[in-house]
Amino acid sequence: MSLKRFLVVALITCWSLFCMAQDKHKRFGFELSPGVSFATGNVAGAALKPGFGFEGNVHFAVSSRFGIYGGWGWNRFASDKALGLSDVCFEETGYILGLQYSMPISESRLSFYARAGMLANHIEIENSNGDIVADSGHGLGFQVAGGLTYPLGSNWILSPGIKFNSLNREVRLAGMDQDAYLRYLSLRIGVIRMF
Repeated sequence: MSLKRFLVVALITCWSLFCMAQDKHKRFGFELSPGVSFATGNVAGAALKPGFGFEGNVHFAVSSRFGIYGGWGWNRFASDKALGLSDVCFEETGYILGLQYSMPISESRLSFYARAGMLANHIEIENSNGDIVADSGHGLGFQVAGGLTYPLGSNWILSPGIKFNSLNREVRLAGMDQDAYLRYLSLRIGVIRMF
């Protein structure tokens, strides 16, 4: 199948899915979710302390159960010593694009959600003065997440959850390439505003 035919079929499919979305549900939302993060292993030979970060995502509900989300995220981890430096920080920043499935829990107002997305992120290493000493450049990774949503009324939703990010990059410091595999769990409490 040619690229042009594929794009036409994809557009028609997306349009039909958008038209099937129920009118009683708001389709657009903006989510801000701060929280704590815990690395699941060393990065470039450095043990990372618990970190923190946040994400800002835009949601589009294709139907009452399926949606698309995308946005930007930032996470910061400190380390006592890494790559011959003391008191360094590892920062992961970049973009997220993914799919979401949500399902009501019985007759309650609670719903469960599951997400799977692609990351286009990079890792920066900063010294104790806050200067960037290494940057991996952007590369692809993935994110999986799950949690609950609870409507607070007047188009506001509380959304606690857990996510796992994985990003494999390489950093160059002092003329040497180092593998930087950043994988972490993050506990988040999100607030969503629906439009």
